[in-house]
Amino acid sequence: MSDVKNILLVGVGGQGTILASKILSEGLMDAGYDVKMSEIHGMSQRGGNVSTQIRFGSKVFSPIIGKGEADIIVAFEKMEALRWIEYLNPEGKIVINDAEIPSAPVQMGIASYPEGIIEELSEKVITYVFKASEVAESLGNPKSMNLVLLGALVKAMGLPQIGWEDIIKRNIKPAFQEINIQAFRAGQSQVS
Repeated sequence: MSDVKNILLVGVGGQGTILASKILSEGLMDAGYDVKMSEIHGMSQRGGNVSTQIRFGSKVFSPIIGKGEADIIVAFEKMEALRWIEYLNPEGKIVINDAEIPSAPVQMGIASYPEGIIEELSEKVITYVFKASEVAESLGNPKSMNLVLLGALVKAMGLPQIGWEDIIKRNIKPAFQEINIQAFRAGQSQVS
């Protein structure tokens, strides 16, 4: 049986999904795992969807996660959680930033933002929901929300033994390292 674990990070352009995925992948490689990462960020600079798929284990042959195969989904925005839920396996977990970023159709008034997303998902799978954007803002840097969610992911997956803070330092400019480490720690404290 395969020991490969599958992680899906989903969000909207500009939220730092790719950076969080890069830090996660680097940490897993440092820990000795074979890691494959795939990213999709078409119109991400204009608020479009961004997703990264990360697979790790003793030997990984493909970076692609099929429907029903993700062990965990981290949603940087709650409608993205709903959009990608079919990729989560039935025993999987989901970490959700309780935030709304209206899509273009919602902004144009031709669609409405779905209601009851958190309640619907909480009935189906193990769900960790918190306002990661507000946690980051309370620390003094709203842009560190991605590191808040990364901290929550690491705790939910049981990966705290990796040297995450050193990896954050390698990937973040020196002026922002301490605030992002604080954000990472704050995210870990959101998962029990």
